[in-house]
Amino acid sequence: MATALKNLNDYNKANFADVSDKKVGIVVAEWHNEITDVLCTGAIDTLLKHGIKKENIFRNTVPGSFELTLGAQFLALQPEIDAVICIGVVIKGDTKHDDYINHAVANGLTNVALKFNKPVAFGLVTTNNLEQALDRAGGKHGNKGVEAAAAVIGMLSF
Repeated sequence: MATALKNLNDYNKANFADVSDKKVGIVVAEWHNEITDVLCTGAIDTLLKHGIKKENIFRNTVPGSFELTLGAQFLALQPEIDAVICIGVVIKGDTKHDDYINHAVANGLTNVALKFNKPVAFGLVTTNNLEQALDRAGGKHGNKGVEAAAAVIGMLSF
C-alpha cells in the first residue's frame, strides 16, 4: 500500500469478530528501537482497543529485522499463540542490504504463516531514510504497528 495515498491508522473494522479470547505474540526488532518501540505500542494499543486482553499479548525482541522470521516461527510453534505480529525497520543505506533484508523477511514471514496456518503480520517499515520511517511510526502517515495489528485482527476474524 502506498502510504502517501492512505494513512496507516485507517482500517476497516466492519468485519472484525470478537477476538477477546485470542493470544497474540509480537516480535520486535531492537535495531532502530526508537522507532520499533513506537510501532509496538501502536500494535498493542490496537489489540487492546479491539478486546484482546493485556495478559494475552506476548512481546519478544530480536536483534534486527532479519531475525524477525525465526522469532515469528518460535512464537507460531506455540499452540496457544493464535497470531504473530512482526515489527522492524529497514532503512535504505549506501548498499543494497535493504533489498536483501526486505525480501528475506517478506518471504520468511509468508512461509511461517503458511507452515503454521496462523496469521503473521508484516509490520516492517521499509524506507529510504529516517524521516520516512518516523512518518510511519506515528508521524504524518500513521503507525505501521496499528496497521499490522489490524491485519492480524482481520485475519483472526476470517
